[in-house]
Amino acid sequence: MPLDVVVVMDPIGSIKIAKDSTFAMLLEAQRRGHRLHYVFPGGLAVVDGRAQATAAPLQVRDDKAGWFELGQPSPLAFGPGQIVMMRTDPPVDPTYIHDTQILTLAQRAGALVVNDPQGLRDMNEKLAALEYPQCCPPTLVSRDHTALKAFVAEHGEAVLKPLDGMGGRSIFRARAGEANLNVILETLTGGGHHLAMAQRYLPEIALGDKRILLIDGVPVDYCLARIPQGDEFRGNLAAGGKGIGQPLSERDRWIAAQVGPELKRRGMVFVGLDVIGDYLTEVNVTSPTCIRELDAQFGLNIANTLFDAIEAKLA
Repeated sequence: MPLDVVVVMDPIGSIKIAKDSTFAMLLEAQRRGHRLHYVFPGGLAVVDGRAQATAAPLQVRDDKAGWFELGQPSPLAFGPGQIVMMRTDPPVDPTYIHDTQILTLAQRAGALVVNDPQGLRDMNEKLAALEYPQCCPPTLVSRDHTALKAFVAEHGEAVLKPLDGMGGRSIFRARAGEANLNVILETLTGGGHHLAMAQRYLPEIALGDKRILLIDGVPVDYCLARIPQGDEFRGNLAAGGKGIGQPLSERDRWIAAQVGPELKRRGMVFVGLDVIGDYLTEVNVTSPTCIRELDAQFGLNIANTLFDAIEAKLA
């Protein structure tokens, strides 16, 4: 049965379709005969207590010369028979939180929201990994400059990052005793006002920061190892990392088995785990990527598996 797939995403005209996982989802939804609706940025609203969006009919094609066509925008009320894909990138700021609150109203009206808006509010992508301490490297989250500095001294070398970043932005590699450590910590914590995360530096990053995709708690059989290039220590593709696909290791599968059931219970249908060496470092729930790269390298159709899971929920 054709359904209405409503996508809340960053501006579709500026995406890179060879790398965009949301685009892969739209192609698959259209292939299945579902009707696509594009929500214009800032287009979510509540009218007389009911969630709605300013949206336009959407058609997509896998052609970098022109990958989408939009129809006439109009108000769209949320309700049964709809799949709402919440796929805007971080930061999870007040605007993002307010949008998820509107999507909770959409959910109550009968739409299936992927991922669950309550989970999107609750699961900070850095802190969520710490719900599974058996999977994580030594980690400290604090506003305390002295405590963070002591952590770096204890481990000799650490990665320092804010809790609301993405794509490798504002991530620092710091060694004990280095001259810039004080200013790094002052910058990250805003002089002690903001939480920052310190994790023991994992030299296995040289082999890649692995992105493992989970669909309704079950891992895809292959991950994308994002390998730092040149003098860069970050593996993020946005920071110039090279994506090399590889089969999941036994340790990768163990980590997925540790976190997958709880993520499924919380309505996190599509999630990206970041794993360096043997350790889980992040749980990405807002807009995880790497579908297109894995599909291309291994002849997969990950979005097909995703829509099988989504349609099973509706059934």
